[in-house]
Amino acid sequence: MFRTALRNVLAHKARLLMTVLAVMLGVAFVSGTLVFTSTISDAFQRSSQKGFDHVDVALQPHGSESRSGAPGGAPDLDQKLLDKVAAVPGAASATGTVSGFTAVADKHGKLIGDGFSTRGGNYYPGKDGKDARYPLRDGAAPRGGAQIALDAHTADRAGYRVGDTVRISVDGPVREAKLTGIFTTDDGTVAAGGSLALFDTASAQKLFAAPGAYSEIDVQAAPGTSQSALKAAVDKVLPRDGVEATTGKKLADDQAEQIAQSMDGMKTGLLAFAGIALFVGIFIIANTFTMLVAQRTKELALMRAVGASRRQVTRSVLIEAFVVGAIAAVAGLAAGIGIGAGLRTLMNGTGATVPDGPLVVSPSTILASLLVGVVVTVLAAWLPGRRAAKIPPVAAMNSVHATATTKSLVARNTIGALFAGAGTAGVLTATGMDDGKAVMGGGAVLLLIGVFVLTPLLSRPLIALAAPVLRAFGISGSLARQNAVRNPRRTAATASALMVGLTLITGLTVIAGSVQKGIDKMATSALKADYVVSMAGMTPLSPEVAKKLGDLDDVTAVSPLRNSPSRVGTGTEYLTGVNGGDFGKLTQLDFTDGSLGRLSGDAAVVDATTAKEKGWRVGSRLPVTFEDGKKGTLSVSGVYEGNEMIRGIILDNATLAPHQKHITDMRVMVKTKDGATDATKDSLVEALGKNPAITVQDKKDVSDSIAQIFNLMLNMLYGLLAMAVIVAVLGVINTLAMSVFERSQEIGMLRAIGLDRRGIKRMVRLESLVISLFGGVLGIGLGVFFGWAAGELIGSSLATYELVLPWGRMGIFLALAAVVGVLAALWPARRAARLNMLEAIKAE
Repeated sequence: MFRTALRNVLAHKARLLMTVLAVMLGVAFVSGTLVFTSTISDAFQRSSQKGFDHVDVALQPHGSESRSGAPGGAPDLDQKLLDKVAAVPGAASATGTVSGFTAVADKHGKLIGDGFSTRGGNYYPGKDGKDARYPLRDGAAPRGGAQIALDAHTADRAGYRVGDTVRISVDGPVREAKLTGIFTTDDGTVAAGGSLALFDTASAQKLFAAPGAYSEIDVQAAPGTSQSALKAAVDKVLPRDGVEATTGKKLADDQAEQIAQSMDGMKTGLLAFAGIALFVGIFIIANTFTMLVAQRTKELALMRAVGASRRQVTRSVLIEAFVVGAIAAVAGLAAGIGIGAGLRTLMNGTGATVPDGPLVVSPSTILASLLVGVVVTVLAAWLPGRRAAKIPPVAAMNSVHATATTKSLVARNTIGALFAGAGTAGVLTATGMDDGKAVMGGGAVLLLIGVFVLTPLLSRPLIALAAPVLRAFGISGSLARQNAVRNPRRTAATASALMVGLTLITGLTVIAGSVQKGIDKMATSALKADYVVSMAGMTPLSPEVAKKLGDLDDVTAVSPLRNSPSRVGTGTEYLTGVNGGDFGKLTQLDFTDGSLGRLSGDAAVVDATTAKEKGWRVGSRLPVTFEDGKKGTLSVSGVYEGNEMIRGIILDNATLAPHQKHITDMRVMVKTKDGATDATKDSLVEALGKNPAITVQDKKDVSDSIAQIFNLMLNMLYGLLAMAVIVAVLGVINTLAMSVFERSQEIGMLRAIGLDRRGIKRMVRLESLVISLFGGVLGIGLGVFFGWAAGELIGSSLATYELVLPWGRMGIFLALAAVVGVLAALWPARRAARLNMLEAIKAE
């Protein structure tokens, strides 16, 4: 039986090719994902470890709350502590570091980096006058606030040389500095496409902390001293509270773990799409083996007649599947390694540079790829093999089994109806629940399975709707319709592969478009301001920006939004400061209780969600401990509906500012005489010094930025789901090719009675088109239903959610299904038309 199975594989190489390709693509996606994420993770971990080569013990403010400046925060790390730590036994040197956001413009005035990875720091020379962390490639170290040094990657990318003038921005205002040095660094952020600008320590302290203060102190051990021994010595001289010492090894391990966790999210997402591609591939594999078994029915019956048992017949089919799966898995693994390397090159090409490192192909990746390919193929082939073994030898020789019995169809339709009904009920029930994600997910799976099981039943009436159109193509169209419904199970399996992909694509499009509309409505409906000014990377702005804008003749109202961590009652809350006099002219908040009035003194307004959680209402008196530790009381004068831009406890800046250690603005709202015009926007940009790090957005810009995020996300999802669509195309090609082989005698007879080659081609193409459109209609219909249902859940937490049906995109998806059908039929139609008439008539 083993030799027979191998001979069958070799005898049906062409028929099994599409199955091999389908499995190979799925495995390639899996292995490519594992190789890519492992390679990226390993490269960043190596880079981060290099970054801690000069750190044996690091001193940092204790706890995240202290670092955020909440009441009772730790004291700054100062020079006195640095000198004390440098003198402990076993310490070779101590370096004070300070860092923060620093935007660097290229020679064309454009921001280098994406805003989240544009950093500044300090050059801290040791006894030899050099900073071992940043070896200088060209020039000298910066001195004074008018000089900087840049990392070599940024300098080369922007075309800067020593002596050039560089435009930078730390908190809003544009500064010009002379480039005195270019240095090399192993910093992982720089390697990933960010930028690093260095100032002398005194200048960096003024910009990012306070004079004489550090954000971290790094201690290097003397030869022969371990990190743990040095940490123990440092702990003895530290203040009792507020500062903690951590070994460089632990910092490197923590950062490596964070990198691994960040890669896990990407890996999980990519593997989910690989799973979808493999799931779609299952339909192709099952279809292929079903047809192969049907074509070899008499052969299997003869084997049964000469003594082969049912188990042996099933085993022979599974051996074929194992061989096919193993070949596809090995080919997919090789392709996946290439995909992993290609994705890394692609990232480097888009500017998101990845640190140097080897391509990582772990044993677990190899094992997972091989197991996935083999297991998926064998499982998909098990049912056809089991069905073949059940056929009695005499019945098989007479081909009595060829048509599905009424009993089996009734059983299938009953099961499908039960699954679909239960799934629909689950989805509908979940829409009325507060947290119905799990119920909706389970219902969606049941409904999808139910529709798949019912697809043979659905195929006849839906394909019948196309009959009037197909008649326009004459006898070819009529034959195509009959062929499409002749074997409903095969048609269903072929269409279901395309249905799954289009269900996901349509559902995601409906959800993304609706959420985008809701967030857009939420963000802009409460905004009366003409412009919102903010800094790249969500970096705070200097109060100088709001003052400069307020001094312009065209500006009629301006208000910064400031955040300050404070303790309200027993919990920490962020207070939002605004200009009380202008805030009402810039916003249009929906108040459920009280009103905005004129914010001043101890008056404050609170968003409805926070008020409900805390039990606050208009007139409530809130005991507050401000950022500087001083205490006061706020009075709630209004409760409003919060949104993505404005939420929390809002009070007048005149009340908040005296208690802030460092006054910074998150964004500035501006209203002008002439409203939002290009000329006004240009004047605001000009007034801010054409700062590359500052964005000036009107309502349309805010909407466009929201849309851009969702479009980028959707395009990524489309690209990933394209793999499932490609596999579905292979399924249609495979089904048609094997169908043509199966109907060789019939095609020969059609040619003999007068149907020409063009008519044969048209018949096969129309059959493919009908099957693909059938799958497309089912997929789009299910996708819209799932999108609506998911939207009902989202609407419970997003008040402005509004269902948006993307008719244009759904039309494109249906056209895509038609294109899939036409392209998939090219080779099978050509093959059918080239069949020799007499040889086809003699074929069995």
